[in-house]
This record gives sequence, structure tokens and C-alpha cells, in this order.
Amino acid sequence: MGTTTARTPLGSLGRKRRTGRSGPLLRTLIAAGVIGVLCLWWLGAPSAPAFTPAFTATSLGELSGMVGAFLVCVQVLLIARVPWFEHAVGMDRLVSWHRTLGSTVLFLIFTHVLLMVLGVQFLTSGTPWAATWEVLTSYPDMLTALIGTVLFLIIGISSARIPRSRISYEAWYWLHVTAYIAIFLTFFHELSAGVHFIDNPVNRAMWITLYVATASAVLTWRFILPAAAAWKHRLRVHQIVNEGDGINSVWLSGPHLDELGVRAGQFMFFRFVTVGHMLTSHPFSISRLPAAGLMRITVGALGDHSSNMHHLKPGTVVFAEGPFGHFTPEASSRHKVLLIAGGAGIGPIRALAQSLVQAGRDVVLVYRSTSHDRLALEPELRAMRPMVLHTVAGSRAELGHDPLGPQALKHLVKDISEREIYICGPEGMGITAETSLSALGIAKQLIHREILSMG
Repeated sequence: MGTTTARTPLGSLGRKRRTGRSGPLLRTLIAAGVIGVLCLWWLGAPSAPAFTPAFTATSLGELSGMVGAFLVCVQVLLIARVPWFEHAVGMDRLVSWHRTLGSTVLFLIFTHVLLMVLGVQFLTSGTPWAATWEVLTSYPDMLTALIGTVLFLIIGISSARIPRSRISYEAWYWLHVTAYIAIFLTFFHELSAGVHFIDNPVNRAMWITLYVATASAVLTWRFILPAAAAWKHRLRVHQIVNEGDGINSVWLSGPHLDELGVRAGQFMFFRFVTVGHMLTSHPFSISRLPAAGLMRITVGALGDHSSNMHHLKPGTVVFAEGPFGHFTPEASSRHKVLLIAGGAGIGPIRALAQSLVQAGRDVVLVYRSTSHDRLALEPELRAMRPMVLHTVAGSRAELGHDPLGPQALKHLVKDISEREIYICGPEGMGITAETSLSALGIAKQLIHREILSMG
């Protein structure tokens, strides 16, 4: 392409990154919010409660519903692209927290429904089916709440390991978009049927504020700001380059790309406005930082979307969100660095390698591939002197050993114990490399591996 990457300022190298220090604060805020909901529930309880089975079941049902509703808002905020959250813990951990909270929310929703029906059953001495019908017909806005609850259950089930493995990312993505509809449908019954809100304007105002703030965050960082950025940078596909078996580089052009603030190792969410791509956005790491109005992503064929990247036409409009991620040069503190890459993980590793070499670091790169045909960007990497490049191609059966095993890594990189390590590649490769490094006595804080799976 004849394009050179702008020199990345690494003045903060040698200091441990500040990112992530706000993680405990974020967890504390979430815990404080849950405690606040507990206080709201406790203060709204009758001054002289009658601890009958019906009262106990109904009260606990109301509590589980309120906590569940609060955590749904937290779930949405965690993936709303709010910059402070991402800077605090990183997108990979936010996605992990979002997934973990999903199980908790489903449990609370199920508990809420079960206890509310049980409370009515205790009160009427009827059957569970009669009690369910009583709840649906006696409380306001229950039909919409029922539809919303069913949507939540479907979304939760689709995220379980086995169902998720059989659903395409695109189908899973649009199914999860219906979560916004589910939240909208269940919100009204919280105010019209919740005893803590019906006659308490202060509680109603606080609860409405929670939902309005959540919706505002989503609108701001998922829609308004990305739309403004899209207009400013006007990204388009410039060229598609085949880098090897199943790996393609997509060069993107547009004005003011240097103002995106992308650092080596970071990723962005890209949506290509063309048939087969426009309905979903996907996270791709930047393999070449913005310079002279161009930047590049390098994508491996890992699914329907990424497998069809070579069909993109020059001039295709691109919407991008980001950048995100802590997998950057600023995360390291040692002069000596080891980079371990595999598959499409070579994209962010390539950008990291150039930034580190330009900063005068002692860099060694171990590039793992199942075949020589999949060694993408190899000529560029070999030109990054004085970086040392070790390419290891072939299956374990062909090689007769695991090239990322402890002894193999020690043989390739004699001073490995003196290096800080970055790993990027398929999950299995990453786990193998981390296990080997641990066996060699490398401290966990010296190993950087960012895992991002939106599914």
C-alpha cells in the first residue's frame, strides 16, 4: 500500500497502566445500587407486617422483582459503550460481567413470578393455575409484563452454551436486541402494580429516573455519538487484500482518522453498509493504525460474517464505534516484550509490534499457524527490524510436539523469564500459551490477554 503507520507516542511505557483501577469502584457502585433497592423495599414495607405465608411470599416476590429490574438496567449500562465503564475495566470484562449478571437476572425474574403466584395461592387457597390467572387478570399491565418476561426467558435460554453454539451470531444479536422491548414492556407493571411505587411519588420518581438514565446512556453512546462520528470520519472500504488462507485485510479510508484515538492493540465495532453485513456490527482489531487517511483491519474467516469479507466492494460505507480495549503497549512495564500470535490474532499483534519496535523495545514475536499458507502479514513482520520473528507452522502431529508448550517456548525465547508477554489468537491457543507461561514461572500480571466474545 505504500502507507506508513504514524509513530505511536509511548511516553507512558514503563508505568503500569492506570486502566482497570476503577474496577473496584464500579463493583462498589453496583453493590451500593443493590443495597439502595433493598432499602427502598424495606422502607416501603408495612409498619406492622403480618408475617403470614401469603405476605411473606408476596414481599419476597416484590423484592426479587425490584432487584432483578435494577440489575437489568445495570446489564444494559455495562454494554452501552459508556467510556468510563470501558476505561475502568475493559470491554472484555464488561461483556463477562454482563453475561454473569444475565444468569442472576433470570433467576430473580423466575423467583419473582413464582413467589407472586404463590402468594396469591396462599391467599385464595386455590390451585397454582387459578392463582396464575388471578395475577394476570387482577393486576394492571400484566399482559405486557407477561410478554416481556417470556422475551427475557427466550433471550436467557439462547445464551446458554448448547443453544448458543447452534445459533448464528446474527440471529443471536437480533434476538438480544428484543431485550430493549422486554424492558419497555415490563416497566409499566412495576409502577402500576408495585406496592412500593403506587402511592409513593418519591419512589416512582427515583425508579423512572433509573430507567430514563439507562435509556439516555444507550441513546447517547450507542446511537447519537456513533452517528456523529460516522458523519465526521465518513469511513469507506478502500481495498480488500487477501493475506492468506481465509485471512483478509480490509483497508478503510476517511477524513480525520487520526482523531479516532486508536492505540495499537485496540479494536472497534464495524458495521459495513451492504447486503449480508449491515444488520450487525462486529469487533475487529486494528492491524495498522490510522495514517494518511487510511487504516486497516485484518480478519480471519471465523463465521458467516468474517468469511464474506472478501466480497466487500471498494466504496462501501462503514460505521465504526470505538476504540476499545486495554491490550495496548501502555499495559507493559518491561523493556523486553514477547508477543505470541495465532490466526487472526496477528492483526492486533502486528500493530503492537510496530509500536513497541518504534519505541525502542526489545521485541520477540512467536507466530503460530497450522500451515504456512495462513501466516498473514509475514513480510511486514520480517521488515520490523530489530524485532526477532519466530514462525511455527504445522499441526502438532506434523511437528511432533506442541510448539507453545513450556519447553518449546523456552527453547525459542531463552530469556522468556525477563519478558512481559502479550497473547492474541484462538481461545485454545491462548489457554495453552498461558498454561505454559505459568509452568515457566511467569507471573500472571506480566501476561496480557484480552478475550472478547460478544456471544
